[in-house]
Amino acid sequence: MKNEKSKLQIERARRLALRRCLQFSICILHFSICNALLAAEPIEADILLKGGTVFDGTGSDGKVGDVAIKRDRIVAVGKFEVTSAEWEIDCTGLVICPGFIDLHNHSDSQIVSPKTRANVNFIMQGCTTIVTGNCGSGPVDCGEYLAKIDSAGAGTNVAHLLPQGALRGKVLGSAQRKATADEVKQMRELADKAMRDGAFGMSTGLIYVPSSYADTAELIEIAKVVGKHGGIYASHIRGEGKDLLDSVGEAIKIGREGGCPIHVSHFKASGQEAWGLIRPAALLIEESRKAGLKVTADQYPYIASSTSLDATILPTWSLAGGREKLLERLKDKEQSARIVKFVTERIEKSDDGERIRITSCAKHPKYVGRSIADIAKTEKSKPLDVALKITRDGGAGIVNFGMSEEDVRYAMTLPWIATASDGRAYLPSADKPHPRSYGTFPRKIGEYSVKEKVLPLAAAIRSCTSLPADILGLPDRGRLAVDHFADVVVFDANRIRDTATFDKPHQYATGIQYVFVNGEPAVKDGEATGALTGRTLKHASR
Repeated sequence: MKNEKSKLQIERARRLALRRCLQFSICILHFSICNALLAAEPIEADILLKGGTVFDGTGSDGKVGDVAIKRDRIVAVGKFEVTSAEWEIDCTGLVICPGFIDLHNHSDSQIVSPKTRANVNFIMQGCTTIVTGNCGSGPVDCGEYLAKIDSAGAGTNVAHLLPQGALRGKVLGSAQRKATADEVKQMRELADKAMRDGAFGMSTGLIYVPSSYADTAELIEIAKVVGKHGGIYASHIRGEGKDLLDSVGEAIKIGREGGCPIHVSHFKASGQEAWGLIRPAALLIEESRKAGLKVTADQYPYIASSTSLDATILPTWSLAGGREKLLERLKDKEQSARIVKFVTERIEKSDDGERIRITSCAKHPKYVGRSIADIAKTEKSKPLDVALKITRDGGAGIVNFGMSEEDVRYAMTLPWIATASDGRAYLPSADKPHPRSYGTFPRKIGEYSVKEKVLPLAAAIRSCTSLPADILGLPDRGRLAVDHFADVVVFDANRIRDTATFDKPHQYATGIQYVFVNGEPAVKDGEATGALTGRTLKHASR
């Protein structure tokens, strides 16, 4: 009797389960049909990009299709019907992809200047978003800075990082000493305010003064505030030469103990003695990633870096207190001897100044575009004397040809390395800045992907779009997807090339046909429109 009752209960349970499965299947089918019907509904668009090869930014291969834009959003991607479109653009034979995101930009002052806020040299690269506050330099008051941008508009969207060097300078000045407990407290309070005002994290520039005067413990204390708000820790690490591994290790430690995702800025091995260290440094990062840490990096696709001559050849201790103190030290017999010894070693490692080229020099404009070695030869002087002369006369901007092509190519194949310029907005002038400000993104895509096949086109585009969006934490940019903001680039894969060179840097890239920033045209038929439709992007504190 019990067995029969048990069999009956089992049979009833089986029938109930079958009935529920059937009901669930019908619901799924109904949902799928509704979605299909909704997807099949004709789209009303302001702009229709038609018949291009669509790369959505995720790393997937491109497929021929359309992209529809309504106001500031993407409303359809792929194959769909359109009821009307005010502006239809034939993109046959062209690539349609998300706008490029520059994680490492130095346009902090330029983006609020009437002369350069349109950011044309980046718009003409297909760049629709820049991140300022890098290398520990820039505005500390994030709220005030972002409000200033919004009040006048900008050519690109702008996100901001809290610059730790400027933060330390605000509290301690340029003093080379350990911060007191009260000073650390002040810096933490300012960091908290910046994060509440929308900063995406904190940056350091640990070869620059006063950023470099902070020890690891101090940086961890500030990073804890950033981590509490869900921000990232982005670092120009303490050394990019033979001490690369220790410096990457320090960045990882700061992020780990601060509770922040870690991002290494312009990842490279600088100086011939360091060539090849990029591989063990990458392995160190990959081991940390396997252990569960979020660690990423960015890279510009050039073998030369760019910064000030002071930061390149002088010991950081000599810069404490500013330029007047530096000049006093150069007059002091003992301190001057120490400085000269250090500078001599730096000049020798740059092939006696052959690798260091002047990009700007207020007191000696005739030096612009020439190497220290060349200037010394012309003036019948020594490279050391030329370098010290420029330093005494106010300094100079330089490019330093310190990386190997093999290292650059290897790094760009790593799936966690984004593309970033380390440049800034420019108007053409007599100066000869690093061409990365005009050519970074077209060079990565056109030269290294399309021409040299170092990495697939889909991967190159991902490194400029969804990867930086994910690193920064931008959920609705960096991809071509419905309801994402309409930051879109249309380019000719056969023509996209950087034309800016070290001798002639003020030259726009070719092949960028259209750029849309928040649904408005910033580039049309290969020409910049001057539109100021960029917005400030604010990190949502958790």
